[in-house]
Amino acid sequence: MISYQEQVSEIASELEEILDLDDLEAKVYLNLLRMGPITASSLAKELDIDRARMYRTVDKLVSRNIISTTLSSPKLCIAVDPHDALKIALGKKEDEVNKIKKSGEAIIDKINNEIATNQTSTVPTFRIVQGRQNIYADIAHVIENATGIVYITTTLDDVARMYHSTIPEKITMCEKNGGKVRLLVELDDPKLAPFVKRFNATETRVGKLPSKGRMLVQKDKKMIMSDSAASSQNSNADSDFSLCTNSTEMVDNIFMLCSFLWDASKPLKTIDVKNYIKNAKE
Repeated sequence: MISYQEQVSEIASELEEILDLDDLEAKVYLNLLRMGPITASSLAKELDIDRARMYRTVDKLVSRNIISTTLSSPKLCIAVDPHDALKIALGKKEDEVNKIKKSGEAIIDKINNEIATNQTSTVPTFRIVQGRQNIYADIAHVIENATGIVYITTTLDDVARMYHSTIPEKITMCEKNGGKVRLLVELDDPKLAPFVKRFNATETRVGKLPSKGRMLVQKDKKMIMSDSAASSQNSNADSDFSLCTNSTEMVDNIFMLCSFLWDASKPLKTIDVKNYIKNAKE
């Protein structure tokens, strides 16, 4: 059982990523939530941090609306409500996305109007993508633009992680375009089974997979494949690598493999989860 301090450290790490804070900023915010209104000087003493550094951190957090200060003397620091902090972070990201869209459309127009480009090459391309977030972005892009069948063959752990990405939303868009996303998993952990249904795949089947890796393939279009280490529950997100290619031969071969695995599997709704897991282990 983890200690209270370990829980706080874990929450602080998550805050750093979600609210785009550094280590000290996350600790300051969490301690303000815990302690309530307090002076920057007292907070510096509580956290054993140089007062000048604390003042700089407070000023930065105030400018970002993560904390506020009173008009009293001495001045007190107050953390904003976590829900409000999340809304602020989301608003900032939305502004960044809108800015990228607007600037991106403008630069694309300039390229199309002012620079002669040649995009007619049919030479197969290969890319190695590093980082789970980048891989999921590629997967989401393929699904969003698909109009045919897309196979996803992976582990339940990976499905659980993808559920928290934009991929489920892209599946809905794919279906509106006339496409289908077929998810094939191997049930090796009954606790993760509920994630399969809420993942939002058009169809889901359970079967024996040839590896613990990840495969996504769209017929005649593209393939994304990760090795067995990529889907390990304890693997670091940055150590996740995938091969992406539009090579007709490779895409066709993997699509045929996934089709074979699909035909040999069973629909999730007809599976007795406990018995399936028991038989799989035997």
